[in-house]
Amino acid sequence: MTRTMGVLGGKWKLILISHLGLRRVRFGQLAQRVPLISRKVLTEQLKELEDDGVVRREAFAELPPRVEYSLTERGLALLPILDQLSQWHCNAEPTPEPAA
Repeated sequence: MTRTMGVLGGKWKLILISHLGLRRVRFGQLAQRVPLISRKVLTEQLKELEDDGVVRREAFAELPPRVEYSLTERGLALLPILDQLSQWHCNAEPTPEPAA
């Protein structure tokens, strides 16, 4: 569990994995989809996920420079787990009590 949390722990990593999903996403698109994260932290989190084999970074030799991110097989294996976590949250959310 400690190794898993080392790879996936932190405030943003699971959110970024969720936003990548089954598609390729450019850096700017990710920054727009997760507006509360600074570009510096976004870069750091993506680099860590890349180093851990969860995210693939593809740089294109174009002007202006273009970089796309996608999930590796290891990252794709996390998607069903994230779906289960989402379902757990929906099922575990307390229902409001009726007003008296």
